[in-house]
Amino acid sequence: MFISREDITTPLVACLCILGISLSQLPRLQKLLISKENTSLESLQKNLEKENLRLNLLEKFPSFSYENVIADWTYIDFLQYFGDNPVRDKTGYSLSPEYFEVILGRDPRFLAAYLGLSISTSLYAGMPEKTIGLIENGLKSLSPTVPNKSYYVWRYKGTDELLFLGKSQAAKESFLQAANWANVQTDQESKKAAFISAKTAEFLSNNPDSKFARIAGWTMVLQNNVDVKTRKRAIREIENLGGKVVINAEGFPVINLPEKD
Repeated sequence: MFISREDITTPLVACLCILGISLSQLPRLQKLLISKENTSLESLQKNLEKENLRLNLLEKFPSFSYENVIADWTYIDFLQYFGDNPVRDKTGYSLSPEYFEVILGRDPRFLAAYLGLSISTSLYAGMPEKTIGLIENGLKSLSPTVPNKSYYVWRYKGTDELLFLGKSQAAKESFLQAANWANVQTDQESKKAAFISAKTAEFLSNNPDSKFARIAGWTMVLQNNVDVKTRKRAIREIENLGGKVVINAEGFPVINLPEKD
């Protein structure tokens, strides 16, 4: 059996092109990491404009069946972007949804990416509508069993709808869907998620405007594997609503609710 030259060169050229797009950013990243305190805001904004153009190119670039590779590399780029606190303090997080346009557009079953989307775009960039839109598009490619524990995507959606949009009815429906999808699974984590999601939906039916519902939402944020800054924000929001967060001997947060709603 003979393999044509085209069969070999096409994927090779595709990989080299994609790799070239990413590698071409290394000097830019290194430059940002050096003497950030002396970098002007104007210069940082220009770098963001270049990064935005690169992401737009990646979104439209032919994948040649390397969708997951592009998604993974872009996610690594996002982690560098999101974790660069000195620069983000100056320029904000406005590019966050652009990364996930690429990531979830290429691999809508990339479960971990949905948590990054919710935190970065809703919580830090202040664009929950954009987060919900991307999640809704992604859900079209998901099912209760693919990927495993996909019910978390419905939980992220419900949490954003509750906390950032104040849409308790939409949040209730999202948590009901999370419960339905989680009930398909048989492991203990999924059973617990199904129970909590169903109870949250029930609570929202009876108390759509309750601050307890918002405390429950921030508690779900706190229970996720989030960064220190997000953890502090969740604790602050819970305590502003009258709750009290205590870290137990095992290092897990325990929420003491206020006496009255």
